[in-house]
Amino acid sequence: MPDPDCLEVVRLERLLLDPRVRRSPDLVRPLLHPDFLEFGASGRIWDTESVVAALASDAGGAEVTARDFAAVLLDPDVVLLTFRTDGGVGACLRSSVWVRSASGGWLLRFHQATGAPVARSRGKS
Repeated sequence: MPDPDCLEVVRLERLLLDPRVRRSPDLVRPLLHPDFLEFGASGRIWDTESVVAALASDAGGAEVTARDFAAVLLDPDVVLLTFRTDGGVGACLRSSVWVRSASGGWLLRFHQATGAPVARSRGKS
């Protein structure tokens, strides 16, 4: 049976991929650790306020498809989540580190997106 903390982190990560959530600073900010840091696929470094502002200003809210989620409990209070996205800025391999807050909820502490080749179906090339 999957670990409930890992399942919760996957649920929260999926929330952050939802365009309706992404456009709302009031919904995004509570999911991010105060010391949040992201290394974007573009090479840009984002902190909490810069990523909240960028997401809020993205009126188009490009559709992103996420798959291949793999969550690993590194410590009772730390989960490493890896997954792949297609859409938005293109195909990316992603990793997130989620930490349990003092109140018991999960906060995204670190995220990295790395550009990836577009997945092709198997068959004739």
